[in-house]
Amino acid sequence: MSLKIVVLAKQVPDTRNVGKDAMTSEGTVNRAALPAIVNPEDMNALEQALRLKEQNPGSTVGVLTMGPPRAGEVVREALYRGADTGWVLTDRLFAGADTLATSYALAAAIKKIGDVDVVIGGRQAIDGDTAQVGPQVAQKLGLNQVTYAEEILKCEDGKLTIRRHIDGGVETVEAPMPCVITVNGSAAPCRPANAKLTMKYKRATCPLERPSDDKYAYLYEQRPYLNLNQWSVADVDGDPQQCGMAGSPTKVKEVQNIVFQAKESRTLTSSDADIEALVKELLNDKIIG
Repeated sequence: MSLKIVVLAKQVPDTRNVGKDAMTSEGTVNRAALPAIVNPEDMNALEQALRLKEQNPGSTVGVLTMGPPRAGEVVREALYRGADTGWVLTDRLFAGADTLATSYALAAAIKKIGDVDVVIGGRQAIDGDTAQVGPQVAQKLGLNQVTYAEEILKCEDGKLTIRRHIDGGVETVEAPMPCVITVNGSAAPCRPANAKLTMKYKRATCPLERPSDDKYAYLYEQRPYLNLNQWSVADVDGDPQQCGMAGSPTKVKEVQNIVFQAKESRTLTSSDADIEALVKELLNDKIIG
């Protein structure tokens, strides 16, 4: 069966190898000092979407992202790998959104896209680590959801069979479509960019990305596929009071850097006596029990 698949992806500052300039004096992430990348787990999600497309002829994959105009790079990276289209939610009213306002905007956009069978996103973003947006989108759309997915095994009779990697092991579940799936970083990595697709889409942009003196302006009339969909709050029939800062009840009081330092250490053997002594000590100190 043919499926309409939407991948939720986010452009984030690369916080994986941070240096001394990664934080501002106020204790927030210094986005200007860090390179912008596609959130790693969203790339795992994209790979699952592309595999699902390949297994179900006639299916399409579109990428939905929210951010400043430069977030169009997220859509291009997906097009280079085999996605069919994309949408960039960009509007000053979206700025400063917490997970609640972000999920509201994404859900509104998915409603506008319409008739979506599967929504797939990464488990969490490396600039927040909350793992809240995917489940919140599912809740707002009233859809079934499967979290911690590692592989979509098959699509049959209107259901997806999904393997989940959870604490303590692995389980296989079935989810009727439409549904929302969030994917772990332990899932298969995304395939590399295809050279032909990269050449085809390298000039693909949303209107706000283009400079006023863009020397490639003529291409956007000749090749309509280079025009990325650009949507504002009004375009998705969103309520401005539920978007951006206005729709974000989360307030960060303080951010601290905490470095754990070992004050003492002991080396234990695997003998029964050492293990028994350690358990007794932990019990006496009320660390366990």
